[in-house]
Amino acid sequence: MEKDYISTGKVKYVARDFPLESIHPLAFKAAEAAHCAGAQGKFWEMHGRLFTHQQALRPEDLEQHAQALGLDAAQFHQCLERGQYAAAIREDMAEGQKAGITGTPVFFLGLTEPNGGTLKTVRRLIGAQPYASFQEAIESLLAQAH
Repeated sequence: MEKDYISTGKVKYVARDFPLESIHPLAFKAAEAAHCAGAQGKFWEMHGRLFTHQQALRPEDLEQHAQALGLDAAQFHQCLERGQYAAAIREDMAEGQKAGITGTPVFFLGLTEPNGGTLKTVRRLIGAQPYASFQEAIESLLAQAH
């Protein structure tokens, strides 16, 4: 996807937060940790690390993940303690609930409105999908756009 669509500029990829706290009580703080790492330029590195180590999401584990990524420990700790990204994550969750999301992952595919800021959703893919499903949906949208 990155090589075929995102890096070519054919697709814009936007990730939103939707931690499932009811079944993963540590997920919200993990989402915050990813954003705190992002403040130091390592969002996707932290995201991948947390996904790989899903059994290690306690606060002390998050600090260890930050250290493993070479983050400024004091800055990371302060960001987590202040809940710097908590409101933005809650906002993403509220928008997801309004859109009918009850689980993850969910992918919205659509076309941007002429003003460039609004996405008109054309299709929703629910759950982990093979590349071919995304390719078919994306190619269909690209054909509509022309």
